[in-house]
Amino acid sequence: MRAGPLVASMCAGQLGSLLPHMAFSALIPRFAELWGLSATESGAIAGAYFMGYAVMVPLSTTLTDRVDARRILVSGTLLSTVATLAFAMFAQGFWSAAFLWAIAGAGFAGAYMPGLRALTDRLPPGDASRSITLYTSSYSVGVGLSFLGAQLVERQFGWQAAFVAVGCGPLVMTAVALSLPAHRPTPRAGARLLDFRPVLANRPALGFVLGYGAHCFELAAIRAWIVSFWLFTAAREGAPAWIDAVVVSVAVTLIAMPASILGNEMALRIGRRRLIAAVMAASAAFAVGLGLASAGPWLLVLALLLLHGCAVPADSGALTAGMVGAADPDYRGATMALHSTVGFAASFVGPLAVGLALDAFGGPASATGWQAAYFVLALAAAAGLPAIRLGKARAASAASAPAQTR
Repeated sequence: MRAGPLVASMCAGQLGSLLPHMAFSALIPRFAELWGLSATESGAIAGAYFMGYAVMVPLSTTLTDRVDARRILVSGTLLSTVATLAFAMFAQGFWSAAFLWAIAGAGFAGAYMPGLRALTDRLPPGDASRSITLYTSSYSVGVGLSFLGAQLVERQFGWQAAFVAVGCGPLVMTAVALSLPAHRPTPRAGARLLDFRPVLANRPALGFVLGYGAHCFELAAIRAWIVSFWLFTAAREGAPAWIDAVVVSVAVTLIAMPASILGNEMALRIGRRRLIAAVMAASAAFAVGLGLASAGPWLLVLALLLLHGCAVPADSGALTAGMVGAADPDYRGATMALHSTVGFAASFVGPLAVGLALDAFGGPASATGWQAAYFVLALAAAAGLPAIRLGKARAASAASAPAQTR
């Protein structure tokens, strides 16, 4: 299968598998009213999706060192569909919603990184950095479609219908996985399942993994809370009716794809670690700006949201391509598993930390609460800076790894 059609089909499959992804976060104000949730509880449910992912992904992705990744893809996408439909039918409050949403996240653990492995296993020899970045950056388009679909369907037919609609999306990746040619990985003799010691000893790869954790903390948090933040801004400042939460959440999400692609292209020219450091510093600065502007004019807030929405994902492709390039080929699945586990565990903590900050400083209707929330995000972005310096002495070999490892 040629690289172009392969990448296109995998990106299309990922768009489908991501449709449930932000359904709860997009409707947090609705559920807060319906179930009487605090900001902390809302953040915990949003984060439960990522916790379910983080618990399952070590097994689902490490298995790709031993079995064809497309088999994991089929299982994961089917579980994602079943869990999202079950949420529509059975979620009735905090505990049931958190449990079912965690199961949906566990299903996505069989789709995202196993999908990347299915892609890289079938790419022709050569530098796969751009193909990997196209796949990872299409994540943002899928998230934007999730925001859009969930909010539009909920407005017309209710939240249960919204979850049913987006829950059918992962079946697209199921169909793509079934169409892929077979690939049988050859595990290293004596290699043990879930043995991450070789990955932890790989300092260049580990630096990208830890940097990805800081990136995911911030990215998951802003996506989980952007609808609530814009509703607060619009109610306080009287923004035009057509610039509503749907428009803002989708726009901020969709600009992540070109930002990620451009970031990776710049990384190929100036070096991955240098690009990632610059992006993290810019992201922290914009988060501080949003905190300070939370009581300011809506136009300023919107401009900073768009700038922040560009900065946060701009290192996504560079982080993941750097991890793949630095990984030992015999432990690529294990390296991807650790990368995703760290990233999505941080994705659970991010929305929860913002919810805690909001509750501690006046709630989602308070400018002080949002100041605290965005200062938390700034600290998370800054925390990634020392992580990417890990193994700097070997960074050149990680950034220009042999073609067969990419």
